[in-house]
Amino acid sequence: MPTHLNLLLHTIISSVSMPTSFLSLLAICLLLLFQGSLGKIERRAWHWQGRKERKFREQRECSVERLSALEPTRRVESEAGVIEYWDEKNAQLKCVGVAATRQIIQPRGLHLPSFTNAPSLIYIVQGRGVISAVFPGCPETFQYSPHSQQCEREQRQRYRDQHQKILYFRRGDIITLPAGVAYWTYNDGEDPVVGVSVLDTSSNANHLDQNLRKFNLAGRLQRQFRWSYEHEPRLQVTSKNNIFNGFDVQSLAKAFGVSMETARKLQNPEDKRGEIVSVKDGLEIGRPPRREEEEEEGRWNGLEETLCNRRLKQNIVDPTHADVYSPQGGLISSLNSQKLPILKYLQMSAERGVLYRNALLAPHWNMNAHSVVYVTRGNARIQIVNNKGKSVFDGEVHQGQLVIVPQMFAVLKEAGNEGFEWVSFKTNDNTMISPLAGKASVFGGMPENVLINSYKISRAEARRLKYNRGEEMMVFAPWYRSEGWASL
Repeated sequence: MPTHLNLLLHTIISSVSMPTSFLSLLAICLLLLFQGSLGKIERRAWHWQGRKERKFREQRECSVERLSALEPTRRVESEAGVIEYWDEKNAQLKCVGVAATRQIIQPRGLHLPSFTNAPSLIYIVQGRGVISAVFPGCPETFQYSPHSQQCEREQRQRYRDQHQKILYFRRGDIITLPAGVAYWTYNDGEDPVVGVSVLDTSSNANHLDQNLRKFNLAGRLQRQFRWSYEHEPRLQVTSKNNIFNGFDVQSLAKAFGVSMETARKLQNPEDKRGEIVSVKDGLEIGRPPRREEEEEEGRWNGLEETLCNRRLKQNIVDPTHADVYSPQGGLISSLNSQKLPILKYLQMSAERGVLYRNALLAPHWNMNAHSVVYVTRGNARIQIVNNKGKSVFDGEVHQGQLVIVPQMFAVLKEAGNEGFEWVSFKTNDNTMISPLAGKASVFGGMPENVLINSYKISRAEARRLKYNRGEEMMVFAPWYRSEGWASL
């Protein structure tokens, strides 16, 4: 117990006459309660500081002098889809401590159960389907009664298929997945599902190295292609079985209480379908109607959050939920832990942006997070500047490309003639942005005389710097009077 609290407690006790009054006893109880709470706060603070220090020590030097727009370099084909990987050894991805993948699941395609060593956010670029994350210790609250004759006989024996909650997803959804949580995905729509995942391999939840590690519970890795910008795709057949393949068959049979034949099927080393398999007759599972779940999501008030009842997704494509909107410029929608509490646990957040033709996003920097920008539509010129005042990226980006923006690096986006849409994955659950221009910006908050003396400009020029974009916040309408990039 701290010395000053000991002294205070001794003073109170010595000043209380016998018999002890009720008020004195109450004061002592409150003091002890305060001391206990203070101890818990101090322990949590030390625990959090230790986690932060461990993460800092594991970060590698971020000395990237030149950034570039990134494309996937590895493609793994399966029976009903493909998974594409960005090169995690790329210096830019290593700088910000993330890995990135893109999944394409064909209609009636089942992405087999798996888990990873890092928390992830998935943005649904296209399509719809269902997903389920299985949390250990949580009850199986969904029930299903199959309709076949065999199953009807089993139903008479009070058989029910029980499983954990299943979630519908659609275009524009951000789906959250904690590290080590097993999940599976199914495309129940008519179009391919396209999802982009960013995984925070430098997260405190990952106690391994910063390499992405995927643990498959079923299936087997099949045809894999690697390529670079200079070479044609190269077929590379690898052998990667699911984790059951590493266990003894007899031990598996004992653990699950099944026959040796069933245990061998868990391993199934001859399965050549890959990680995404086709379900010919469709996947029959217990789930509520899609409309009911979407209506329930809209009524969520955040008070129902528990370990087994936490929300795992939220849609950010609805323009009515935009945080910043300009009729001539576009909009920004952010998703942080205040809107989706599980993000606090993942220490990640997301942002979706839309810029209309030739509109601009104000030059700014992320104060407390790296940003991974994925282009979902259109084209834009992006400029990124480091702490030395050097341009580390100045180029045109297109749909499907990935751009890394390290923490504190200043960035400016200018949409092309097609407009520009993107989603950013950020390595903090409440990212703080500092804009240079516009309303609530750095220049807007500075006195005119500071600008005059800093840049050797006139008062009229200082006022134009402060107020020409003074009513616009972050998203700017096209500025046709300015020089610069006329078109893309």
